[in-house]
Amino acid sequence: MRVAIAGAGLAGMATAVELADAGHQVEIFESRPFVGGKVGSWVDRDGNHVEMGLHVFFGCYYELFELMKKVEAFKNLRLKEHTHNFINKGGKTGSLDFRFLTGAPFNGLKAFFATSQLSVQDKLQNAMALGTSPIVRGLIDFDGAMKTIRDLDRVSFGDWFRRQGGSDGSIKRMWNPIAYALGFIDADNISARCMLTIFQLFAAKTEASVLRMLNGSPYEYLHKPIVEYLEARGTKIHTRQKVREIKFSEDDGETRVNGIVVANGDTEETITADAYVFACDVPGIQRILPEAWRKWPEFDNIYKLDAVPVATVQLRFDGWVTELHEKNQRQQLDHAAGIDNLLYTPDADFSCFADLALTSPEDYYRKGEGSLLQLVLTPGDPFIKENNEAIAHHVLKQVHELFPSSQELNMTWYSVVKLAQSLYREAPGMDPYRPNQQTPVPNFFLAGSYTQQDYIDSMEGATISGKQAAKMILANVENILGSSSTINN
Repeated sequence: MRVAIAGAGLAGMATAVELADAGHQVEIFESRPFVGGKVGSWVDRDGNHVEMGLHVFFGCYYELFELMKKVEAFKNLRLKEHTHNFINKGGKTGSLDFRFLTGAPFNGLKAFFATSQLSVQDKLQNAMALGTSPIVRGLIDFDGAMKTIRDLDRVSFGDWFRRQGGSDGSIKRMWNPIAYALGFIDADNISARCMLTIFQLFAAKTEASVLRMLNGSPYEYLHKPIVEYLEARGTKIHTRQKVREIKFSEDDGETRVNGIVVANGDTEETITADAYVFACDVPGIQRILPEAWRKWPEFDNIYKLDAVPVATVQLRFDGWVTELHEKNQRQQLDHAAGIDNLLYTPDADFSCFADLALTSPEDYYRKGEGSLLQLVLTPGDPFIKENNEAIAHHVLKQVHELFPSSQELNMTWYSVVKLAQSLYREAPGMDPYRPNQQTPVPNFFLAGSYTQQDYIDSMEGATISGKQAAKMILANVENILGSSSTINN
């Protein structure tokens, strides 16, 4: 069977791996010059590795880890200390410290109840809210708790948290940065289902909250092994080839795709296959779906989904920004120094950031140079139309406010990458509009982290969606081939 996949992000490549392993012929068409989708990275003309977003691998990314082990990429992850660190204005630090001998759920309870990020009153109210949440039920009935959590999609996390007795102080100092890091929107605009799903996973498994980051750039250490695995099994991956149209026919009331029009330079080519998978993001699938297909609610609902803007900034320095204690260490350039972990903040326009020269040194550490901060601006709306230089200096000012000692250092280089539409907006009430991977068109399937799966819009969600799409294709081979005009044995 021949399968054509539109989109070479994690969802598309995860679909391809499953189908290639099953012995099917797969071709992938990607509009960008590189694979990876929202996890993409590339090298600029000066040799700098640039990427879209800040990519952290949580311990509960089970399906992604399985894929990475299969393609021999799991070894490319660097384990971080089991602590989620907050940087407050003036260089004051806080943390969620999950290090505890007894493991889940007690490590999580200890982390949230003993955190230095909150006042005593906020911690008490935090304990009250979490203690009456579905997470407690999940310790003995995981599936039942997840059903309750899914039913909370209609309310925001902020509303739910306050209703449970949580405080505004907790939201401002802790939950907003986490919400921004997860979905690029704040606690009052993100679905309670989204936030509580992650908390439930953290509570159930000790390793779920463990952080890892890649040795270097996503292309080199994540996508390249997947590409090599696919190509070794005959999969063809075409970059700079955008799908412009879906061709379809209707016969006896049944709709089937009979080709896709792909741009190839100045020309177009119609690609035929037996099955078609569109592994796009929300704006991508909205642009390409035939208008006639909106007669089906499964497709029409997709247009009710929205995507959030995000801007990712990289700043390089002639010293070590996150080295808070020793001036000599901060100013020397013989070796890396500072905090080797993901960082959150409630006091800047970037919710999460990291010094990639420390966390992912293979591509980002340069001998004789210092920190390479990667910072994600959330919400990104105010910055999309801003001048890149203005954005870089705005972010630099806020870095100085978080790390006053960094004012003695110089910014030597910057990069700004804007995505006007990135993750799908996990707002209250949106979950019912997410489509299944199987569609009303028998040989047309969807993948992408916005499609139905229990995880949020994330690398794990994308991987799950791809595996689910492949599973549905493999379960329907006979039906797909039954009336296909391009049957290949």
